[in-house]
Amino acid sequence: MKRIHIPALFIVFALFLASCSGTAAAESTVPASSDAYISPGLDTGYEGALSARLQLTLGSLYLAETTTPITPEQAALMLPLWEGLRNLTSSGNSAQAEVNAILVQIESLFTIEQLDAISDMQLVSADMQAWMQANGLPQGSGTGQPGAGQGGGLSPEARATKQAAEGITAGSNGGNGASTAILDALIAYLHGLAE
Repeated sequence: MKRIHIPALFIVFALFLASCSGTAAAESTVPASSDAYISPGLDTGYEGALSARLQLTLGSLYLAETTTPITPEQAALMLPLWEGLRNLTSSGNSAQAEVNAILVQIESLFTIEQLDAISDMQLVSADMQAWMQANGLPQGSGTGQPGAGQGGGLSPEARATKQAAEGITAGSNGGNGASTAILDALIAYLHGLAE
């Protein structure tokens, strides 16, 4: 007998609702062989631009300070998708096509005005560092060397906070602490909105 996983049902339900949403921006044109998510609504061509994925994550938090914040209804739809993305990428063996598919669904839940606002932010790594410092996660000079005090034996949340505080970001040997910390903050923010 097959077991049905509740998180998988939430993701499928959210994907179904997102496909019915009328607030979607342009459809994504992610090539099947793409190594990274290419957004139809966000520019990654300017100097120092964050990836489209990080622009969506950090930009979602910064939208709270604009005239186009994420609504409680959007938060309820986005939440299972962001949680699914976190679970998928934390496994370490996710296919980029799966990640891209979730990001397409997430981006489709933003209004055009919200995507324009995020695009106008022109987010760069300094914006990530500023956000982390403003939220009590100062950037450090982490080496990212395995076994160099990266949080062995800590819970995933405590490890992400430690890595973020040491400045360990995606692509370093230590993991993706900064982007994980921001994603965790976004998920907590969306939980608060959706309640």
